[in-house]
Amino acid sequence: MSAPASGRARRRPYVLIGPCWAAPALLFLAAFFVLPLGGNFLRGMGDAGAQNGPWFYYAKLFTDGYYLSILGETLRVSLVVTLACLVLGYPVAYFMVRHAGKWNGLILFCLITPLLTSVIMRTFGWQVLLSRTGLLNQWLMAAGLIARPVDMARQPIAVYIGLVHVLIPFMVLSIAAVLRGIDARLEESARVLGASRLGAFLRVTLPLSLDGVATGCILVFVLTNGSFVTMLLLGGGRVVTLPLLIYQQFNLTQDTLFASAMGNVLLVAALLCLVLQVRFIRRKGVKP
Repeated sequence: MSAPASGRARRRPYVLIGPCWAAPALLFLAAFFVLPLGGNFLRGMGDAGAQNGPWFYYAKLFTDGYYLSILGETLRVSLVVTLACLVLGYPVAYFMVRHAGKWNGLILFCLITPLLTSVIMRTFGWQVLLSRTGLLNQWLMAAGLIARPVDMARQPIAVYIGLVHVLIPFMVLSIAAVLRGIDARLEESARVLGASRLGAFLRVTLPLSLDGVATGCILVFVLTNGSFVTMLLLGGGRVVTLPLLIYQQFNLTQDTLFASAMGNVLLVAALLCLVLQVRFIRRKGVKP
């Protein structure tokens, strides 16, 4: 009688307690994520005793011409950087998956290694390279392309170079992860049926890799929206975006209420990007 009983005991599945295991993580998120966001939202509404309405700072942000121009500049920088990362990153991802072979590990190492370095250090590196006495100016003068040094570190192009350098690995890795799941024989079949190499790529590979493209674009767009170190150290203050304005409001004008309202706008923009990504995935028939 004891043997069958022990056999049933051995066959009984091990059951976890369930929701209790999630309690520490939920408490941590509530204390260090939900509550700070809620407090920031309340600060953005302004003082309760103020004569201005609770939406004063948001109305100021979306009706004042100066702040509207800052919002437009933020959107423009994010779109340009996202497009540049896509144009430069897709060929790298395609080469890694289809043609790199034994060099794939080296390329992946070169992509990931900069992520282990501080963004501030990389931005200071671009300051050195693009300065009047930097390496790029020396090369251009040696080639006879310019007659005298140009302080490119104080030009808007320096901001775009710095942002693309920081964010392009996210685009490449997002696209490469999807390309690895696409069977290369599909392209070969298209070419057997008469398609050119470019036609097979445009009609087969590119449509199947749109999930990776969408993920990479959303990642780069959101990260660009929240970046301010590059704008602070490069461009000579000529590129002013909403994160940089928030930094100035906190540290220079000490208007924390207005800065909180701006931070809430950035948070809503990030949430909208995530909603678009989920809708895109569902339209493709994949459960998130």
